[in-house]
Amino acid sequence: MARKSTLLKNQEPGTRHQVQGILRQTQDKLGTSDIRQLSSDKLGTRDQIPERLPPWLIKHGPQGSNFRWVGEILAGFGLSTVCQSARCPNLGECFSRGTATFMILGTRCTRRCGFCVIGKGEPLSLQEDEPERVALAAWKLGLRYVVVTSVTRDDLPDGGASQFAATVRAIKDMLPRAWVEVLTPDFRGSIDALTLVLREKPDVFAHNLETVPRLYPLVRPGADYERSLCVLRKAKELDGAVLAKSSLILGLGERKEEVLRVMEDLREAGCDVLTLGQYLRPSKEQLPVARFLPPEEFAELEAVAWGMGFRAVLAGPFVRSSYRAEELLGGILSKS
Repeated sequence: MARKSTLLKNQEPGTRHQVQGILRQTQDKLGTSDIRQLSSDKLGTRDQIPERLPPWLIKHGPQGSNFRWVGEILAGFGLSTVCQSARCPNLGECFSRGTATFMILGTRCTRRCGFCVIGKGEPLSLQEDEPERVALAAWKLGLRYVVVTSVTRDDLPDGGASQFAATVRAIKDMLPRAWVEVLTPDFRGSIDALTLVLREKPDVFAHNLETVPRLYPLVRPGADYERSLCVLRKAKELDGAVLAKSSLILGLGERKEEVLRVMEDLREAGCDVLTLGQYLRPSKEQLPVARFLPPEEFAELEAVAWGMGFRAVLAGPFVRSSYRAEELLGGILSKS
């Protein structure tokens, strides 16, 4: 049975009264000083650790008046983004364009991937009103394409699938004309969990392979390559209309022929969309960069991917899974 909203049942969606009510509730929980601290701490990007970056990896900082406005909205609703938690190099660009990728289910992950800087440790308790707060923030930001991801929650019986489902449902109730992309963990391969999420009809279902099978013990020690492929394959079997999407981060020591094989595996699994980007070490605690791929190598891989039959491909040094997702997929979705 679908969970009833505890916040929206007595209010019309998209009203000023509703937004103000949620803000008051969030401030009551966090405290006004905590809201200010969230706004202050989460706005700026953190420098990558000192490595001799090639010239094509020099990125300018925040630009435009939207940057602080986006951060304040997110902090006001007590929400997290993968942009901030993963120290994404595109944070300034995306916030300045008025976009962000919401991260639900807390900020502590139950796995210890070698490339990821997101906090580890005992997971935080679930917040039942989080889906509605995500929907309201998306409405206030005026998003037409909403991306929702999460930490991995192996501690939960359904891996957090019910929270994903509730979040998709809340967004579609609030913004019925918006497209919704979910970027989920593998749910330990649970078909029931996948079914729960896909029942809410997200427009895009994403699950990232991240790297080649040989590097999984080092890069994704808690994951399994074949299981992740199966997640994408089953998603397409459960909902043939959903766009299946995956992403690889390159520069961790993979070989070109291994990358090409992974691309072939993705197509065989029914994956429609592929993004390829450069791994940048977020702190000294993560794996070092093995190689910086030049832009022309990304262009070559992108051309090969198009030739394999992917419906949409984006490759480049700063490309990340949800980078410019609306531009990449809006045209396809508007026709379907």
